Amino acid sequence: MIIKPKIRGFICVTAHPDGCAAHVQEWIKYVKSKGPIAGPKKVLVIGSSMGYGLASRVTAAFGSGAATIGVFFERPSEEGRPATPGWYNSIAFTQAARAAGLYARNVMGDAFSDDIKAQVIAAIKADLGQVDLVVYSLASPRRTHPKTGVVHKNCIKPIGAPYTNKTVDTDKGIVSEVTIEPATEAEISDVVAVMGGEDWELWIQALADAKVLAPGAQSVAYSYIGPEVTWAIYKNGTIGHAKDDLERAAKAIDAKLKANGNGRAFISVNKALVTQSSSAIPVVPLYISILYKIMKARGTHEGCIEQMQRLFATQLYNGNTAKFDEAGRVRVDDLEMIPEVQDAVRRIWPAVTTENLEAQTDIAGYRSEFLKLFGFGLPGVNYEAEVEPHVPMI
Repeated sequence: MIIKPKIRGFICVTAHPDGCAAHVQEWIKYVKSKGPIAGPKKVLVIGSSMGYGLASRVTAAFGSGAATIGVFFERPSEEGRPATPGWYNSIAFTQAARAAGLYARNVMGDAFSDDIKAQVIAAIKADLGQVDLVVYSLASPRRTHPKTGVVHKNCIKPIGAPYTNKTVDTDKGIVSEVTIEPATEAEISDVVAVMGGEDWELWIQALADAKVLAPGAQSVAYSYIGPEVTWAIYKNGTIGHAKDDLERAAKAIDAKLKANGNGRAFISVNKALVTQSSSAIPVVPLYISILYKIMKARGTHEGCIEQMQRLFATQLYNGNTAKFDEAGRVRVDDLEMIPEVQDAVRRIWPAVTTENLEAQTDIAGYRSEFLKLFGFGLPGVNYEAEVEPHVPMI
């Protein structure tokens, strides 16, 4: 079939297998171009099929020559419907890794479940013995709790009062005001259950109990703080509460790993980027569009793969000592948050309208990056050609 992008709301419901493979190859090429990283050798990535999780897996494999196990939950192709992009990304990564002589194994299913944890532990024991890095990069709309069976649903809302600010329909290019009603206490608890740190703790506990964590093993989870203009919907909203719980978990896990041969766990606060998750958050796409324009003009813009390569090469490994902020977090959002960049955002924000959106922001860059998530707009891919959407997982 000929696959074209079909956008509904903040998501594209189609994905292009050849385009996704080309995107993964772009990332691999970038990591190789930066030279080897004296880093991990046996890596588990929980949430490995998109965004920062996939970029972490690419960096570990092609920067450090690491064996990797990736955990993800993606939909295969159906009759007349392509698979999700993470499905194609994982196949492309696995093919490239194995072609380079690197071990790569995939475990597909609900990472929140006890069953998937058991499958991963069995794979580590059978093939690797132990892992020396665990990357936790899950983003999910819901979580079925493995102990209670309760289904917790994610929602993006402010807390305490309604929130009104500008947002943009990235597809239609319309700038408007959006008002979001505050979350209930039950909704806040649900978001913490889905996006907080409990599942990360359960993973580390299961791995530790099974004795598959190498002495000195590290674990990292990813977060975002951002500027004040996004705080009501992010840092001080439901997601922010979940991220606070993630930081609580990081401290508990860090203590556990320090007792295991002086390992460590921490949060890496990353830059605002176009991802499936960020596209769903009102206000944030407009902020990213402004940010991209400013950072590209300054020559400091980074995408997922540049962020993760820098994190591994300058903070986690290569003999470097991680630089922590006052809350014990590593900051690779540093170039985003410098005063000159944020002052420029504050100047532009109130002036943006539907009429001047193209001039005041990099909405074109936002759209391009959004489509690349689904394998569209990659150079060298013939999007007019028939392509087979049914690609088996390997």
